[in-house]
Amino acid sequence: MNVREVKVRVQKLRQEIDRYRYAYHVLDQQLISDEALDSLKKELFDLERQFPGLVAPDSPTQRVAGKPLPKFTKVTREGRRRMNSLEDAFSEEDVRAWLERLQNYLGIRNKEQGTKDLSVSHVAGSLSLFYCDLKMDGLAVELVYRDGVLVQGSTRGDGFTGEDVTQNLKTIEAIPLRLDGSTIRQAHGGEQGRTTSSPQVARVPKELFVRGEVFLTKAEFARINKEQVKKGEKPYANPRNVAAGAIRQLDPAVAASRKLDFFAYGIVPRDADVKDYLAQYPAHSAEYEALRKFGIKTNPHGKAVRTLEEAFAFHAVVKKMRQNLPYEIDGIVVTVDDSRVYAQAGIIGKAPRAAVAYKFSPREATTVVEHIKVQVGRTGVLTPVAVMRPVEVGGVTITHATLHNADEVARLGLKIGDTVIVSRAGDVIPQVMKVLPEFRTGKEKEFRMPAKCPVDGAHVVRDAMPDGRQGVAYRCSSPACGAKHREQLYHFVSRSAFNIEGLGAKIIDRFLDEGLITDAADIFALKKGDIEVLPRFGEKSAENIVREVEEKKKVTLPRFLFALGILHAGEETARLLAEAITNYQLPITKPTHVLKAFRKITLDDLQEIPDVGPKVAASIHAWFREPRNAKLVERLEKAGVEIMSDTQRAISDKLAGKSFVLTGTLASMSREAAKEKIRALGGNVSESVSKKTDYVVAGAEPGSKYEKAKKLGVRVLDENELLTLIQ
Repeated sequence: MNVREVKVRVQKLRQEIDRYRYAYHVLDQQLISDEALDSLKKELFDLERQFPGLVAPDSPTQRVAGKPLPKFTKVTREGRRRMNSLEDAFSEEDVRAWLERLQNYLGIRNKEQGTKDLSVSHVAGSLSLFYCDLKMDGLAVELVYRDGVLVQGSTRGDGFTGEDVTQNLKTIEAIPLRLDGSTIRQAHGGEQGRTTSSPQVARVPKELFVRGEVFLTKAEFARINKEQVKKGEKPYANPRNVAAGAIRQLDPAVAASRKLDFFAYGIVPRDADVKDYLAQYPAHSAEYEALRKFGIKTNPHGKAVRTLEEAFAFHAVVKKMRQNLPYEIDGIVVTVDDSRVYAQAGIIGKAPRAAVAYKFSPREATTVVEHIKVQVGRTGVLTPVAVMRPVEVGGVTITHATLHNADEVARLGLKIGDTVIVSRAGDVIPQVMKVLPEFRTGKEKEFRMPAKCPVDGAHVVRDAMPDGRQGVAYRCSSPACGAKHREQLYHFVSRSAFNIEGLGAKIIDRFLDEGLITDAADIFALKKGDIEVLPRFGEKSAENIVREVEEKKKVTLPRFLFALGILHAGEETARLLAEAITNYQLPITKPTHVLKAFRKITLDDLQEIPDVGPKVAASIHAWFREPRNAKLVERLEKAGVEIMSDTQRAISDKLAGKSFVLTGTLASMSREAAKEKIRALGGNVSESVSKKTDYVVAGAEPGSKYEKAKKLGVRVLDENELLTLIQ
């Protein structure tokens, strides 16, 4: 995108993010999923970082969005740090970039003060560098205790002002109503509830501000939805919505009936008490320890680590245990453990500089449909496939999603260029779930099914239902189209052509059905993420296929010509054609060089090549002048296919002038190896038997060529005789 397009995109992102968040926080309406909203925010964050001149003070990245509901009493957090959200990271690279920005900021700050070589690790000294906690998928609240008694609880709101929901929070058993240090026991081993044999006294401060997350367990969510279904009402979308809705009810009995839970994640001081706070809690981990001593519940899985690598390992462990946890989480929070560094780093926009939310890959994300291609399947049915701007969904980067049929495109209201929400249904097959038309710029294009088949040019027809209504499937009117298309792709990857191992007929069929390939050129554009999301495929098999395809992008000219599947042009003819155009001394390093060379060669020139008669010459001549074929050659070049020189040359003239035809299976070598030996000794190998053939080599179970040789009186060699001849 150019700067003008980026500016338009940024404005659209800001406008829609604000609209979605206002609906969610103020109107209690969720228009799109949290994950889709996170994806939009991440896109905006990245664009503003790439184009800092477009950053505006009112951007969603620069403030905590959301306004308090007017039906609740407002709570203003004067004199203390506002409740902030966190910067999101979705990869290790994102987290490293966050730390680099933090270190650069701290280095600049202290360079001005005359301190050199300042880094987070240096400031932290012997303390753990980071504290990692689970990122709960719930509702952030603040609790205020005075003289050990809970006096107020409020929602985050816009960070400075929230809603007073004290009565609702008091219904949550996990939130203590009174902190009595003389009766608090200290938990050991990171397990909530396990105590020592004797109580340890914890000094409860006169005033304590605690922040944490209210959430609903998976089991309680299931119970509530079961009741909803029994009552004939619509089940809730997710536990977070239920928790947020319960806390915002005027009647505390509703909150009590939901059996909510709570984990604290921090203590905040008044601005005037920061010095005392830093002395009392020199590390973020010390806050957690104090909270537990006060009797306030914290997540038992939190952990202090010394390096980012340990934080990444913690993220991996938590990701594996995610499904077995009794509550929903969407990542981990990585916080600089040293409280002095945290305070010094301050706030940027909506988030503290010294903490980051390292989220799991979302199951939903937003992207742009850059193109809709039409793929012809095994049965000749045409399927539209969305080609998208690469996006990570569920831990996998995808670029394609099937649109199933034209009716589905119409139902979605999808246009080429649209911003869409993509989901991995069941964490497997990517699907376009929703179009976001509010992001349209007017440059989007309508999609229509083609009138002619993209494979063979035959007319496209629509299926008819038994009752006369139109069906959903469009198909090629040529009955043989699907099978022919399939066979062409099988041939293209075969041993004598591009020799792409591991890409057999069953896998080609699967890729056709899923819309990953529409022609041979698409094979070279296959992405790991698009393959591994398919059932019965995994990361390793996807990596192997992509690596093998990448290695086979360089091919000799004879193999390239044979792979094109030109009618009547077999393996040996392809070799003779390669020699012929090489003799024209034209540069042949790219597929389009081949196209240009054969467009210069006349029919008469082709018929002068050995074994190329009028019928074969006409087929070759026509193939390179067919627009669809020319387009395929151009796409192969664009996909990275290169023509390399065929280094095999005759090492002697022992078999010079002799013509061989091979049939049947050889025991000591493959037929390909035998052909190479014959050619190395100056001989020629042909695909068909004629009176000009000198020898037919017959292995086990020879075919019709053997019978024809006997009829024509051509000498037949067995395998041993061939070995004697080529030694």
